[in-house]
Amino acid sequence: MLFDVITIFPGMFEALRFGVVGKALERGLIELRAVDLRDFTFDKHRTTDDRPYGGGDGMVMKVEPVAAALAALAGGPSARKILLTPQGRPFDQALAAELAEQGRLILVCGRYEGVDERIRSYVDDELSLGDFVLSGGEVAAMALIEAVARLCPGVLGAAGAAGADSFSGSLLEHPHYTRPPEFEGRRVPPVLVSGDHAAVARWRREQSLRRTLERRPDLLDQAELGPADVEFLAAHGWGPPGRRRDHGD
Repeated sequence: MLFDVITIFPGMFEALRFGVVGKALERGLIELRAVDLRDFTFDKHRTTDDRPYGGGDGMVMKVEPVAAALAALAGGPSARKILLTPQGRPFDQALAAELAEQGRLILVCGRYEGVDERIRSYVDDELSLGDFVLSGGEVAAMALIEAVARLCPGVLGAAGAAGADSFSGSLLEHPHYTRPPEFEGRRVPPVLVSGDHAAVARWRREQSLRRTLERRPDLLDQAELGPADVEFLAAHGWGPPGRRRDHGD
């Protein structure tokens, strides 16, 4: 998997040299290239922004450097070109899985007050981390890279680890515990040390359902639920179960 990132701050992406993504880079499972947008400017000041037509506050990201950078990256494997912008569609786990199937992504990091509207004609998609504003697209691009990279084959050491993550099945993940068995009066749930693998699996599923119901009930509308799941949720105040069409009720 190859990630090309077009940015005026390529040094920011050194932060990805740590942790899971850093290990994947070292092992050659993914590749990351941070491309300095200023290398594709046309004046001695290496200008990437200018005043907006029609007046107004702030500066606008220029179209020419972005178009030139994308043209320079056109060689090699085909790529999905993505602009990181608060006006984009929300990025989520399902989309991360979809992007992980791509062989290459080119990420354009927006900056300043906004981007020249014509930039949008050079990309395939526009994505946002959520309904808030950042100073630029670099942090969003790093989040996207980590979310996608960890779904690439071989990146996570434990088989199936990514599939158990929160949002992978439209549910939040169950609670986790490790040693010591008791800390300041708080004990690990007995089921987890019972050795009964079926009971552990059932407890984890129910905890995942309960946590999603309490914290993100909106996710349940997209979750794949079986009859036992629906019965458990209904017993904890979720309903009416009949509004779902995929559990056979």
